Amino acid sequence: MKNKDSMNDQELPNDGLTYPDTEYYCKTRPVPVAPQFEAMEKIRNWARANSLSVQAFGTGCGAVELRPLMTARYDAYRFGVMTSPTPRQSCVFIIGGYASVKTLKRIVVSYEQMQNPKFVVALGSCTVNGGMYWDSYNTINRIDYYIPVDLYISGCMPRPEALLAGFVKLKELIKAGKCEGANTYAENFDWYKANQKKIIKDWNMPDYNW
Repeated sequence: MKNKDSMNDQELPNDGLTYPDTEYYCKTRPVPVAPQFEAMEKIRNWARANSLSVQAFGTGCGAVELRPLMTARYDAYRFGVMTSPTPRQSCVFIIGGYASVKTLKRIVVSYEQMQNPKFVVALGSCTVNGGMYWDSYNTINRIDYYIPVDLYISGCMPRPEALLAGFVKLKELIKAGKCEGANTYAENFDWYKANQKKIIKDWNMPDYNW
């Protein structure tokens, strides 16, 4: 393993910032992944839709509505929905309600560390258009400017029943092969990264976080 003194700093952006533990980051740009032949892709999408692992990262007030889903009353497990403690083991990222400027940095890192294919659900009015914080200096009005969104669930805040309906719709979209947010992110990587850097002023990390 390389130590920090022997790292090749020329491979990192020349912006005068210090990048901790850079030997653990990939320095390769993301690339879109083309689907294989139709029959195999249908089988894969069926398996993906029935084994949704939600990243356990509450980004806003909407996270409160996620807890009841795992209780006996709603029993999200019967829909093939479960929670996971790390981005590496997750395929669904729920942005719950408002996202602050400080939180956006953690959202981007967590999203990029998730393995493909991955899906993003925007939960609540604040995530869709800013909601009651639309004119706040410290919140993000549209999360889809910074990471791609596959499904929107409106409301303030949506009840657990609405979340379950959202999961059912997400499963339908995945089976239909319409959840291509990860490829969208790779195809428009420079645009997303430019938008992220306009908001995140203390950009002390490499551009690639996988």
